[in-house]
Amino acid sequence: MALVPKNPEYERLLSDIGQTLNRGRSQAASAVNHTIVETYWNIGKYIVKYEQGGNASAEYGAETLKQLSRDLTVRYGNGFGLSNVTKMRKLYIEFPILQTLSAKLSWSHYVELLKIEDPLERNFYLKECEQENWGVRELRRQMKSMLFQRLALSKDKEGVLQLAEQGQIIESPEDILKDPYVFEFVGLPELPLYKEGDLEDALITNLSQFLLELGKGFAFVGRQQIVNIGGRKFKIDLVFYHRILKCFVLIDLKRGEVQHEDIGQMNMYLNYFREEMNTEGDTEPVGIVLGAYEDKLMVKYATQNISNQLFVSRYQLYLPDRKQFESEINRILEQQGRSDSEANADRKKKTE
Repeated sequence: MALVPKNPEYERLLSDIGQTLNRGRSQAASAVNHTIVETYWNIGKYIVKYEQGGNASAEYGAETLKQLSRDLTVRYGNGFGLSNVTKMRKLYIEFPILQTLSAKLSWSHYVELLKIEDPLERNFYLKECEQENWGVRELRRQMKSMLFQRLALSKDKEGVLQLAEQGQIIESPEDILKDPYVFEFVGLPELPLYKEGDLEDALITNLSQFLLELGKGFAFVGRQQIVNIGGRKFKIDLVFYHRILKCFVLIDLKRGEVQHEDIGQMNMYLNYFREEMNTEGDTEPVGIVLGAYEDKLMVKYATQNISNQLFVSRYQLYLPDRKQFESEINRILEQQGRSDSEANADRKKKTE
């Protein structure tokens, strides 16, 4: 049998078929995942409807789930352990409208999301999984690092609610910032007993995790980028390009406290990149000085009247305290709520 000679057209044929096959397989897997989620949602619906028609006591419900788990396992095999059946019931309770379930998320995604009690936080991670195509591993990491709380702390009540409803929207340099950044994945000790180069090495070694922590839109350009200014050579720790904001993002790492000299140096780097590195279509570069801690008053005066987009933030080598973050978010929501109530009361008095 004669072989078809290879040529560019034939290679294109192979490529087109391969892309179609991969796309079809992906769509088939997505359809299967969604069918499984929808099936479990319906099982949860039957359980809740059954409970509502009988004795609603907690003891009765717990025994019903145990018996149901045993009987389903006998009849239909694995997948109906008590834990899984309980999650099916909770899936229906937390998502009572079938259409709110995302076709992009698997049952494993929902198992993680159901661990979150706060509906605002849960909806944020659901939106991010949809928009960023997070796998279960990425979702777990972002939940543990309290991404929602860290982003929400810089917003008012309306901003927090928007974050929960739409996910993270990148429209300005402020939208890509976090405080603190969490680098627990690098495995360095919590105390600053290391060199700045050690942290940089660890971040590059774990680049995929680092990019996940930086957030959507970041593309790695290089490390220790050399720039020549006035006959002297300077090295910028890390350089990225942000595809959404269309700008370079320069990051300078500091082992301890951020000093005013660090801010001045970053400002010089930004001026250089704006004049020498930007090309047509690029927007103003962004600089982030990351330190283990900062003096907010010093940072305020050091950055005042700087026209460049320069920010100072902190990093941690361990996961933050959840209770502290949650209390801060609740304070923002409650404080804004009180302000709204007071404003309504004032308007009412004026109209009386």
